[in-house]
Amino acid sequence: MAEEIQIPGTEATAKIRSPWAPALLPFVTFFIYYFVWYYKINREMVDLGRARGTDELGDSPGKSLLAVTLGALIIVPALLSTYNTAKRIQTTQRISGIEPQLNGWLALVMYLLISPVFFAYEQSELNKAWQSAGATPASPPEPAPAA
Repeated sequence: MAEEIQIPGTEATAKIRSPWAPALLPFVTFFIYYFVWYYKINREMVDLGRARGTDELGDSPGKSLLAVTLGALIIVPALLSTYNTAKRIQTTQRISGIEPQLNGWLALVMYLLISPVFFAYEQSELNKAWQSAGATPASPPEPAPAA
């Protein structure tokens, strides 16, 4: 189960997920999980960017998702979106004070040879950023008063 954390400076939350979820679950769910995961990690980074007052982390997770779905039909948008998401993860790590950051060359080799490992690597690196960004566990919902 993913641990939900509060993104500092906002009401939004992010999840620390198992790196193997984006690597393996797409095969079980006919790639639906990949698209949901891709949208969510981009949304979480946009939320962090808004909280920090920067647009370096993107502005529309919907466009990123569109690029890897319909844009994949002409290949280039999907590749650009994947590249830009990796750059956003590096920026998220830089903002969070993580050193060393996601290795772009290693990520490229993984993407070209074994893309599921690339997705696990991205999630692993994003988890490091969320753990050190000063994020706190999201508070559980208040229990309803007994009648």
